[in-house]
Amino acid sequence: MPNGSDLPGSEILKTIDQAIRKEFESNRRVLAFDEYMILVGENAERQTRGSSQYLADMMDHFGTYETEGNPHSEKRFKLFDFPVDGYAPKVVGQEQVQNQIYRALKTFSRQHFNNKLILLHGPNGSAKSSLIHAIMGGLERYCHEPDGALYTFNWVFPVERYTKGGIGLNVYAPAQKEPIHTYAKLPDEEVAARIPCDLKDHPLLIVPQEQRLAFLEKLLGEKAARELWEHMPIYLTRGDLCHRCKQVFDALLTANQGDYKKVLMHVQVERFYLARRYRKGLVTIEPQLHVDAQYHQLTYNRSMSALPASLQSLNLFALTGDLIDGNRGVIEYSDLLKRPVDSFKYLLTACESGSVNISSSIAYLDSVMLGSANEVQLDAFKEFPDFTSFKARIELIRVPYLMATHEEEEIYSGQIQQYAGDKHVAPHAAWTAALWAVLTRLKKPNSINFAPAISAIVSNLSPLEKARLYDNGDMPAALAPEDRKILRAALRRIRDEYSNVPYYEGRMGASAREMKSMLYDAAQSPEFPCLSPLGILRQAEEFVKRVSEYEFLKQDVKDGFHDAPEFVNTVRNEYLNRLDREVRDAMGLYNSMQWEDFLRRYIQHISLVLKKEKIKNPITGKLEDPDFSLIDEFEKIVGAPDEASARETFRQNIISQIGAWSLDHPKESVVFAQIFPDFWRRLEKHYYESQKSVLTQLHDALLVYGSDRDDPNSEGGKLARQTLANLQQKHGYCENCAKEAIFFLMRQRY
Repeated sequence: MPNGSDLPGSEILKTIDQAIRKEFESNRRVLAFDEYMILVGENAERQTRGSSQYLADMMDHFGTYETEGNPHSEKRFKLFDFPVDGYAPKVVGQEQVQNQIYRALKTFSRQHFNNKLILLHGPNGSAKSSLIHAIMGGLERYCHEPDGALYTFNWVFPVERYTKGGIGLNVYAPAQKEPIHTYAKLPDEEVAARIPCDLKDHPLLIVPQEQRLAFLEKLLGEKAARELWEHMPIYLTRGDLCHRCKQVFDALLTANQGDYKKVLMHVQVERFYLARRYRKGLVTIEPQLHVDAQYHQLTYNRSMSALPASLQSLNLFALTGDLIDGNRGVIEYSDLLKRPVDSFKYLLTACESGSVNISSSIAYLDSVMLGSANEVQLDAFKEFPDFTSFKARIELIRVPYLMATHEEEEIYSGQIQQYAGDKHVAPHAAWTAALWAVLTRLKKPNSINFAPAISAIVSNLSPLEKARLYDNGDMPAALAPEDRKILRAALRRIRDEYSNVPYYEGRMGASAREMKSMLYDAAQSPEFPCLSPLGILRQAEEFVKRVSEYEFLKQDVKDGFHDAPEFVNTVRNEYLNRLDREVRDAMGLYNSMQWEDFLRRYIQHISLVLKKEKIKNPITGKLEDPDFSLIDEFEKIVGAPDEASARETFRQNIISQIGAWSLDHPKESVVFAQIFPDFWRRLEKHYYESQKSVLTQLHDALLVYGSDRDDPNSEGGKLARQTLANLQQKHGYCENCAKEAIFFLMRQRY
């Protein structure tokens, strides 16, 4: 038989054992009460935080950064970049909601009391639960950090030989000459009974409330203690032990003739870790009917029979339930308003006093309460007679659908391969779903909500133009430079136009959940070899027929807004624009640098014309007139006005647009394609018209590609292979979706 130390894997187990021991000791998992007080002295502010400050510190711990956005940048907490619940890569967007939650937590901390339930409300699938679960996940990570250490306590009672003749009469260990000052670190075999605090209360509550400030003054000094006292939560400045711990404390104090030090010998301070899975400080209360807390007598088991006689006569009760499990952390009320109002009326008292009545006991809580509700339930709740009372104890934070296409696209991009299964995901699939979803959520701007200078511009925005404005600040191509400047300045006002009305922008429309179902259905379609934009658009066409199932499909169409069926055509056309550019690029027909240079030289020469200046020839060194043939060619392509004064105004506007763009982007190099997207499209169209014969050649070659009639050495065969190869290498297509895309483009446009 091999020796135990020679068994396979013994060295690995030894290494693990050493690592766990080291981690246990370095994290100060178990402390005597006086050792914990040393810890408080080292960092009193950290050790005396309430739950709201703890959450705010957790959010700060992971850091923040500024996001680029329209109309302005937002502070984003890195906490929400972590995976959520194992299925969402992160919480996308919702920076305003993150900041509102943080401000609410800081307000609670300043008030020394969590006097409200934070209720996230919005349409179904707007990330309310994901935001809460991201916070819970952050807490689980933070509590393992040195800055996030949390402590509670247990009551420890040694075996009889430590206390011969009764509790506290003899505190010498059997084989020791030195007296024992604490039972906190006795080995398990030397412990007769251990009673935990059900509420995971703070160890500082063991110091009687009347002496607590004086105790801190002795520990920290009078000035530091009083400054700390001003910032501590009411839970610690006025709170007391839970019912059972108070019974144990009083019994020990009586048995030891008022000797407080001997009472503290029985206190074992223990670091605890928040865990949603094990319901330790992180609890989700589902909407089904049940009592959130219970009170029952402790079972008289072997452990209880080992208690000292002074405690055996007590009727000790245990507190259990969601509120108890969630103390010192976060309690989530999922879909709160789906429950009958009477089942959560206790929240009024809990938020007002920080306590709940449980049978013959009062439990004092220090938890941040977060809830979620959809808008239909909230609207009904507002009609309830007691809503006014609840409103004073609820912090309402709105969570709308996302309005930026690139953010919505990010939601699907991280998971789209899961929906596709074994199928290849074609380029622009996630973008197609995202753009259609965003278009269904937008509301038409109302001109009466804006100043006269901007009202006409805003009221004429199409759904697509508004989506582009929200996404990356793209201005409508037809706008004059001055109008662009006015519109850019009004972006915040446009975003906030409907923020104070019940049917705000982002309340109605296709949810991310519905779009994910659409993506899944598109992936299952045998009609398309890949999960492609064409398959998604086909599913969207079927989806918009289900008018009876979705409220947003029943909305009245208003100047193109809320027209879900037409949005399918809008997205299809935008997809064609992208596809057109990629196919031409793959064919070698798309030379963006050439067009950029054409625009640059045109602008350089009209600037000279407007200034009535000449240009120096780089070869001869002589001053020459501007190149009027180049100017005329460009203006003919883009459709500049013929009349002389109108043409001069046209040129002046171009120079003004460049100046305005440079002011808005002081650190960026000028990119004419961004400033003049309309000119860019006209240059493309003009160039492509001259290339139709090449496109026809490609189309015909693809029709016979791979068949007996396919000639790889012909001009068409070579072009087809080059184009397909470039689409795969440069743009991420596979051969199937590349051919599908080319045929679709030819059929629709050429």
